[in-house]
Amino acid sequence: QVQLVESGGGLVQAGGSLTLSCTASGRTISIHTIGWSRRAPGKEREFVASITRTSGSPNYADSVKGRFTISRDNAKNTVYLQMNSLTPEDTALYFCASRSLPRGIWEYWGQGTQVTVSS
Repeated sequence: QVQLVESGGGLVQAGGSLTLSCTASGRTISIHTIGWSRRAPGKEREFVASITRTSGSPNYADSVKGRFTISRDNAKNTVYLQMNSLTPEDTALYFCASRSLPRGIWEYWGQGTQVTVSS
């Protein structure tokens, strides 16, 4: 079992920045990839970014490339999502999730952290 806890959400003005954190506990050795997804009001959940635990290889959705940066600190079992140049369209509930394989379903999810960008 893996437990994931997100933090760092909040209210920010358009053009501002915010950093989210996702801290894993439990059987963290089993984690291959941790990712961030978001769900805006009235919309489907969408993938934002992911990073592999060992190599640190990142992957981004086109909508956030060049604005968001994902990184990890394995000593702290924490993955960060640095979000810059935020727009109201980034307003959503942000979730982190983990999986034990390079691809496939996300097996464990956090509760989410709300990001609200005001115009």
